[in-house]
Amino acid sequence: MEQAHPAKKSARARSDKKAITAVSTLNKPKDGLKRKLQARHITMISLGGTIGTGLFLASGNAIHTAGPGGALIAYGLVGIMVFFLMTSLAEMAAYMPIAGSFSVYSSKFVDESLGFAMGWNYWYSWAVTIAAELSAVGLVMKYWFPDIPTILWSAICLAILFFINILSVKSFGESEYWFALIKVITVIIFIITGILMIAGIMGGDSIGVKNFTVADAPIHGGFFSVLGIFMAAGFSFQGTELLGVTAGESKNPEKHVPKAVKQVFWRILLFYILTITVIGLIIPYTTPELAASDDVTVSPFTLVFEKVGFAFATSVMNSIILTAILSAGNSGMYAAARMLWNMAKEGHAPKALGKVNSKGIPVNALILTSLVGCLAFLSSLFGDGEVYTWLLNAAGLSGFIAWLGIALSHYRFRRAFVIQKKNIDELPYKAKWFPFGPIFAFSLCAIIIVGQNYSAFIGGAIDWRGILVSYVSLPIFIVLWLGYKFIRKTKVVKLSDCILEKGK
Repeated sequence: MEQAHPAKKSARARSDKKAITAVSTLNKPKDGLKRKLQARHITMISLGGTIGTGLFLASGNAIHTAGPGGALIAYGLVGIMVFFLMTSLAEMAAYMPIAGSFSVYSSKFVDESLGFAMGWNYWYSWAVTIAAELSAVGLVMKYWFPDIPTILWSAICLAILFFINILSVKSFGESEYWFALIKVITVIIFIITGILMIAGIMGGDSIGVKNFTVADAPIHGGFFSVLGIFMAAGFSFQGTELLGVTAGESKNPEKHVPKAVKQVFWRILLFYILTITVIGLIIPYTTPELAASDDVTVSPFTLVFEKVGFAFATSVMNSIILTAILSAGNSGMYAAARMLWNMAKEGHAPKALGKVNSKGIPVNALILTSLVGCLAFLSSLFGDGEVYTWLLNAAGLSGFIAWLGIALSHYRFRRAFVIQKKNIDELPYKAKWFPFGPIFAFSLCAIIIVGQNYSAFIGGAIDWRGILVSYVSLPIFIVLWLGYKFIRKTKVVKLSDCILEKGK
């Protein structure tokens, strides 16, 4: 057998030692970030992660398009996929808690070039999402103050979000805790009220299940209608992966992360499945108002509360939706800044972005994220908003790409664990149903990405413009991935060479 040259062996040893040191150093508080997030912060961030405009507004349009049964099928399947994704992420995050987890896991367990592309992809997704939330704030505030320019409210919102994030990681955790608590309480009240209405205890006679049999309900429009809702449901669940980002600043990730993940399934069941069931039973899917997914005055929540005679239903729901928007923007700023900071530490972004202040806040990364979000928002104010539409479409697909990376990274992480003859019992949290979980999540996520705009390919002439707008982030991601791979000559990491140094 050919022996390696001593110089090569020495270089490899230095490289391995450097890599192990990088992992250990990255996970220590002295590296910059502070482990200040408590168990209640992690749990509530996890609970509130999926509650937003997707549930408060878009759920009505989903029911209107595919019927209550079709919406339940779509949201149920996507909910199962997200559950498996979160258990996959939790297994890696509890064992190796890192603030920029998605890109780091992809680099360590798949290929450094994939980690590079994943990091920039995810940062971009949240930076543009911040712009979307700034626009949404202006629209919500217009309900109360129609004569005040919406850009003023958007500027105030940006200032508030920046202040919360620059103050300390604990201030972020506290703000998200209360934002999420408001949303959770709203959904619980809605479900209880809805059940009482269905039973005839509130709002008049018993409704029963008659609205599930209206016209061609419970499933309307067949397979393609359900497929269309399938895409919308996926967008609604984006944000649950924040659990992996917060693990890097959790006081005790080995305990806090698994505890939060254990609630994911029940959260999905309670918040989405029960909510859609209640809406579908109370409001016929043929109701035109359900189709307005961007108007708070016809939110399905508002319609149900108005049916029971709840005073000021529109104003109250408007306030809650405003809370959801602020929460999404807050989380986006936090996640994007941490991802950018971590990429700087990994050498995938300028070193200046890795700077933190005395409170452990990545200041430069936070400023750049805020500026990009602000510029993207300003693009919506000029011309016909075409640039802004393209940015939003690209950001939406980027979230699914991140999920693909999580599923692939976990599959290879667990296989590397076995090949390197490590004891599975070393894992603080073990993902359920491996390897089915990550394989199922990867496959379903790939279907969502490919079917992003299936209608552009059918019905005669191909809609090339629609295809370009819908899939623009896919070629960008591929260029980042293959470009870095070509320049740096990276290779897929062998499972036997994956560094599985447990994070401290």
